Amino acid sequence: MGKGIRYSDEFKQEAVNQVVVHGYSVADVADRLDISTKSLYGWMKTFSKPTKLRKEDEDLRAEVARLKRELKRAQQERDILKEAAVFFAGESKNGTRS
Repeated sequence: MGKGIRYSDEFKQEAVNQVVVHGYSVADVADRLDISTKSLYGWMKTFSKPTKLRKEDEDLRAEVARLKRELKRAQQERDILKEAAVFFAGESKNGTRS
């Protein structure tokens, strides 16, 4: 079994087609292509969907990643503002603020 090898989408699609369209067993296709059955099952989950649905899933994953980055930044900004509020509240209590 190959480790760390990146296969093209075309290769993955053809492997899935051998199982789905041509009716070969997952184990047989995995052995012939020297890939794990786990990889092939994962590819089947992804590549057996219509292209439009795969694209929509990809777009949704990208949007979720963007929103997570945005949320992380907003949380960091909120934490900075909280610390600044605590700092300035302490300064005003001490009367050292001009």
